[in-house]
Amino acid sequence: MIPNWRRIRNNPDVKKRLEQRCHLVRYIREYFWEQDFFETETPTLVDVPSMEPFLDPFKTRLIAENGSSSDAYLITSPEYAMKKLLVGGMENIFQVTRSYRNRETLSRQHNPEFTILEWYRAHSTYEQIMRDTEWLVASVAQKLLGTLQISYQGAPMDLSLPWKRTSYAEALEKYAQLKYDDIESPDALKAVMRSRGYRFEDTEDWDSLITRLFVQEVEPKLGRGKPEILFDYPASQASLSTISPADHRFAQRFEAFSCGLELCNAFNELTDAEEQYQRLSEEHELRVAMGKDDFAVDMSFIEALRTGMPPSGGSALGVDRLAMLLLDSPAMGDIVWLPWYEMFHL
Repeated sequence: MIPNWRRIRNNPDVKKRLEQRCHLVRYIREYFWEQDFFETETPTLVDVPSMEPFLDPFKTRLIAENGSSSDAYLITSPEYAMKKLLVGGMENIFQVTRSYRNRETLSRQHNPEFTILEWYRAHSTYEQIMRDTEWLVASVAQKLLGTLQISYQGAPMDLSLPWKRTSYAEALEKYAQLKYDDIESPDALKAVMRSRGYRFEDTEDWDSLITRLFVQEVEPKLGRGKPEILFDYPASQASLSTISPADHRFAQRFEAFSCGLELCNAFNELTDAEEQYQRLSEEHELRVAMGKDDFAVDMSFIEALRTGMPPSGGSALGVDRLAMLLLDSPAMGDIVWLPWYEMFHL
């Protein structure tokens, strides 16, 4: 394998692509500066990581000169820290930082260390974050490429506004020919999946099954020809988002897709401290049941919420994924300075 530094030295196209990545990050910052956002810098080494049961943080030890030590973790996202800043009165904030996830699928589209853009608007909703996402990507593309008409791996893509908007239930019906109402029970979903040839354990829960079906039959079809915002996920997948007051079966969160690439994950942010504590406690129990690393709920985050976080919308966007899309790169290794597989032979 040719190391990346040698490819940069010998191939002008590789060097140009990485230079374009630098411009892309600058244009991201310019978008938020023009919107009067403050750029934050929160720790990437923390005492308590995010609780998501399907993410694994990197664990290490922080050792003082006198020999005392404590568990420490590399962040999977800066979410908790940035929400504390919202409580502190920082209303419109963004951050471009490094995040880390262990036990990830090591593939051409994944890197255990990656660049994430996270932003929050106080006194706002996830509808505004949808508009932010469209405007941001269109602004960056126009500055970087001089056009909103691009192609990704031979597939044409129109980045002009507005993007397509499709609810989770609509996507199931449109792309998998399934009515959400017909598969709300575990038994009904299992029957459908058996009829389609899926294999699974009888003990698998509804969430894991619907996610597998969605990843296989829906996500690859999203964002074809034009980016697509997929909104209102099942309430059981609410994570740190609010439940829809119009239909309690769904959570006010969305993801944006382009050519099957997931670009971002966004929430109408949950501000109720007790509800958040309950959800994190349930996720903790699930982590333990799955045999994952056991760590406590971040009570400093809960205490901040109890002080009062303003109604907010927020999003986490994969900068590397956006660079792949705009620079027409099939592999993340083409748009990062040094991919994982040059260092680790797994």
